Amino acid sequence: MNDVRLNSILDNDFYKITMQNAVVKLFPGSIVKYEFINRGKHHFPEGFAAALREAVNKMAELKLTKDEKKFMARTCPYIDLPYLDFLEGYHYDPSEVKIHQEGGDLSVSVEGLWYRTILWEVPLLALISELHYEMNHMERDSNEVVMSKTIEKADSLARLGVTFAEFGTRRRHSYKVQNLVMEALTQKKESTFIGSSNVHFAMKYGVKPIGTHAHEWFMFHAAEYGFKMANELALEHWVDVYRGDLGVALSDTYTTDVFFQQFDKKFAKLFDGVRHDSGDALEFADKTIAHYQKNGINPMFKYIIFSDALNLEKVEEITNYCRGKIGISFGIGTNLTNDVGLKPMNIVMKLIGVQAPNKEWIPTVKLSDEHGKYTGDPKMIELAKEFLRIKN
Repeated sequence: MNDVRLNSILDNDFYKITMQNAVVKLFPGSIVKYEFINRGKHHFPEGFAAALREAVNKMAELKLTKDEKKFMARTCPYIDLPYLDFLEGYHYDPSEVKIHQEGGDLSVSVEGLWYRTILWEVPLLALISELHYEMNHMERDSNEVVMSKTIEKADSLARLGVTFAEFGTRRRHSYKVQNLVMEALTQKKESTFIGSSNVHFAMKYGVKPIGTHAHEWFMFHAAEYGFKMANELALEHWVDVYRGDLGVALSDTYTTDVFFQQFDKKFAKLFDGVRHDSGDALEFADKTIAHYQKNGINPMFKYIIFSDALNLEKVEEITNYCRGKIGISFGIGTNLTNDVGLKPMNIVMKLIGVQAPNKEWIPTVKLSDEHGKYTGDPKMIELAKEFLRIKN
């Protein structure tokens, strides 16, 4: 009997909440499918699926509290009040999650209405990670070491003079470690720490919840409207819902080059900046700066949020390269919430299909700036590359 469980319905990434709000509004009838991908080829011990099922079943008990609802209404005025009423009545439905284990291999899939199933991905990954360490009896660094490492990182980032947020829920070592990290990050007043992607911890520690949308927002639009329209319609719909708030656009669902072809002057002016999540960070910075300049926009009035597998060395290199050229900020995940003396897991959960009106499944794909990170149906990947004229 394990005690791994979620403590709050808001123990999730903020972009899941912001996307759910948009999905409830725009796509209430859409049905989708997600699948767990074990990128790191991790081995799961006997009984893992049963332990995960137990933790998933407990999630049905989670409910938005009155205090949580007040926090959301106060902190996120751009989120519709009717949506907060919906979230107050929302319960996870464990029957949407299929879990199966064969030997050391684990398969997890989620299927159902998009507006309901969108919240599963991050908590499932967090639970899988925490159970993996617990059931393999792997000992982490002490609480004191975790906190001192975190404070050291925060001090280094303050010396660099760059703002950063904690983005580490999905691959955290455990809830306890993420809590220690947040405690350490919020200790010093002179820190450049600005918030967390985790809504529960943002509320607990009185910081800003940070996030806009994820790859699945663009992947869904490609399945629904076609690859050529995906970026443009995904951005257009985002603007329709948020009217200028939550203005950071994710650029690499179908490669950055394709994105910038469609991120025209209107979007470049409307959105505050872009997020980098794959490929060479410095190359991306050059492309972004050039794109703003080409559209007559001063890059210093815009910014890039870097969020791809960051550590202090990478942050320093990017900062030195970009300083004085464009605004920058950083979202640091695994290096904060799973730097505990153990190997972090390499796991993801991806949107793999959208159901068409005739009940057939349309496979989704993602063509990031790192070819090794292409995900989805191989035939559909080739089709997308052909449509979007991606040569590699």
